[in-house]
Amino acid sequence: MARRHFALPDLGEGLTEADVLGWLVKEGDEVTLNQPIVEVETAKAAVEVPSPWAGTVTQLHAPQGATVAVGAPLITIDVAGEVEAQEEGETQEAMLVGYGPRPAQTRRRPRIAAARGAAEPVSSVPADVTVLAKPPVRKLARDLGVDLRTVRGSGPSGSITREDVGAVAEPAKTPANAEVPGEIPGERIALHGVRKAMAEAMTRSAFTAPQASVVLTVDATETMALRAMLASRPEFADVPLSPLALVARAVCVAAGRTPLINSSLDEDAAEIVLHERLNLGFAVATARGLIVPNIKDAGSLSLPQLAEALNALISTAREGHSRPADLSGGTLSITNVGVFGVDGGTPILNPGESAIVCLGTIAPRPWVHEGELAIRQVVTLSMSFDHRIIDGQVASQFLADLGAMVTDPRLLLTG
Repeated sequence: MARRHFALPDLGEGLTEADVLGWLVKEGDEVTLNQPIVEVETAKAAVEVPSPWAGTVTQLHAPQGATVAVGAPLITIDVAGEVEAQEEGETQEAMLVGYGPRPAQTRRRPRIAAARGAAEPVSSVPADVTVLAKPPVRKLARDLGVDLRTVRGSGPSGSITREDVGAVAEPAKTPANAEVPGEIPGERIALHGVRKAMAEAMTRSAFTAPQASVVLTVDATETMALRAMLASRPEFADVPLSPLALVARAVCVAAGRTPLINSSLDEDAAEIVLHERLNLGFAVATARGLIVPNIKDAGSLSLPQLAEALNALISTAREGHSRPADLSGGTLSITNVGVFGVDGGTPILNPGESAIVCLGTIAPRPWVHEGELAIRQVVTLSMSFDHRIIDGQVASQFLADLGAMVTDPRLLLTG
């Protein structure tokens, strides 16, 4: 029987670590090849990691809530039927096929150091003890001079509570439920995984690319009529046709006529890269935060194909099952704030892209139609763009082209 270590694989481009959301097996369990063994959350999505072998689980190297670096040991499995090929005391390491290992060590969630002026932790406390505690608890421990590594947690999965910290601190010094001076009470949400990645990406985008916006309000009555007509056709029988799908198709057509919209800037080479394919991203709000999965080569798809791909992409994202490949390689994005009843906005660019289109709500409003005031279905379209690549003329040309197709969708069908 061979004892094998399975290291955390590289689950997507540029990812260096993942948080353990929960183990699907425990020590002593028998596992089969490709059986899901753990659910982890990367900076892009939640992913179930399969086992590369069949055998018996002998050790889980990271508890729930820990952060594990790519290439660090995740689980140890005794594989039956294999001859031990290494020296005694050594183990074999493996990565999933198709994933690249990176030399690294498991990194737990950051530990809180002793409060200023407090004594250093005693040497008898192991340095690698994993601490599970929420940020308010960590702050309370800091202020009270309590080393969390010496506290036994009574919360879920052994996590440390405020009461645990208070029991260790001097009772007369501060009660367990005392508020920290200067701290405003309230719930705290850990910034990690998808939310942390979103925060970092938006900060990087806002402070890297000089961004500007253009806005256009148009009559979408004919587009909504086309949607109702197409929905009754056989090719859309099993594919819900949303206004977003029609606008996405119009974006593809307009981008094909304005190549700079589907481009990026290679700063090192001082070159603008005009992408051959349009990988169209869609901003999706999920329980874990905002992600932008994309449809590869969306410009080559027919309207039914695009609608089907869009429905599948959004459903998968909301379920938390987006593949790493879906979340990388985007070249142009759309955000649909209209689904929330919002008229419009000026979104921040997805890093590495030169433009993002914003679709507002389509609603009945007074509109001058054929020289007379009428109630029409009106929508606001806006676009943010990287002003290093795209100037106001190019941005306005693209948005006017997009608006013309929304106003008269016959242009979309013939475009």
